[in-house]
Amino acid sequence: QCSARIPEARAILDLLEKCPEHQKKGEFPVIVLEGLDATGKTTVAGSVKDALNAVLLRSPPACISQWRAIFDEEPAPIRRAFYAAGNYILASEIARASTQAPVIIDRYWHSTAAYTIATEIKGKVQDLPPAHDEVYQWPEDLLKPDLVLLLTVDPEERARRLRHRGLEKTKEEAELESNSLFRQRVEESYRRMENPACQEVDASPSKEETVETVLRLIKHHCGL
Repeated sequence: QCSARIPEARAILDLLEKCPEHQKKGEFPVIVLEGLDATGKTTVAGSVKDALNAVLLRSPPACISQWRAIFDEEPAPIRRAFYAAGNYILASEIARASTQAPVIIDRYWHSTAAYTIATEIKGKVQDLPPAHDEVYQWPEDLLKPDLVLLLTVDPEERARRLRHRGLEKTKEEAELESNSLFRQRVEESYRRMENPACQEVDASPSKEETVETVLRLIKHHCGL
């Protein structure tokens, strides 16, 4: 319905239609790194990719990421539809890449779900849907990763890193900073995700220590 007003929406739908209905993972492991901005996801993902000779993919995928700024300015339902569609397009890339090498993903479905839940449910953490609710379950028709690692740092350290980066904030990042309840809802939503659940990694230490911890978990869980 929004393609008449947002021409880019038609292009995204065309890409979606070309994706096979059921994506199958290759023989190599698929690992997702999740977390709020400034928790070190992108830096750690790059280092892990190099260490494992892996393929690095991101959500939203490169083929639609140039339109991210456009959809970030839209109302929440349209914005979420963009990210959800991106996950299914990304699944096609994961399916292909995982036949050749391990795959590291900088955010995937858990991010889309956590931010959607935190946006739609106002109030405190206790106002979120209860643990084990279906909103925390991985979609049955979406290619599933082997391991999801949630990088966390304390709020003060994250704020310090954001100031150091000096990058322009998205609407949601600005809300994470200004609205502690929103941040708490996002973090708790991540923690309630199931099938697969997120394994938390304290990313407060140095980059080298965090990468070492992540690699150890991947090698233990995926047998690399």
